[in-house]
Amino acid sequence: MKHPARPRIAWALSGSGHYLKECLELIHALDEVDLFLSEAAAEVVRMYGIDLSKLPPGVKVHRDATASSVPVMFLYEGHYHTLVIAPATSNTVAKCVVGISDTLPTNFYAQAGKCRLPSIIYACDTAPALISDAPGKQVWVYPRPIDLENVDKLATFRDTKVVLSMEALRAALDERLQCLSTSSS
Repeated sequence: MKHPARPRIAWALSGSGHYLKECLELIHALDEVDLFLSEAAAEVVRMYGIDLSKLPPGVKVHRDATASSVPVMFLYEGHYHTLVIAPATSNTVAKCVVGISDTLPTNFYAQAGKCRLPSIIYACDTAPALISDAPGKQVWVYPRPIDLENVDKLATFRDTKVVLSMEALRAALDERLQCLSTSSS
């Protein structure tokens, strides 16, 4: 990958359909984003009938095709200023909490932490009961207490901002981009 003129957002999708379409719509409103799909995310994108070719031309899409998550090396080369994992499954959140990095999103998170790169994570399981999108319908889901505890734990990690709604995700991105534009002035 050619080094970008300015650092970009690395946006990782895990295998969640919860607000997936809304997250992709948000990417449409941003400049300079690279999208990274875990194997599970690639399956979910297909299940939901989402056509990633309709993303803006500047968005580069990378699929998890290596055992060692080779694309994370771009963090060390200054390609990215922020990592976003949105939406993040309870599995992804739990792995981030305990330090397991065996998928593209969790490996990105581990390496972002080692680079002290700010991360924004939109956790899916944020309330004892919530309505979530499933292919072709909405369903009630009831996160387990451990899922809610992991979200709280992750929110205490250095350089990590956990958000609990699309509004909070938009605000965190706006805040981060504003901080970057102020620091580069």
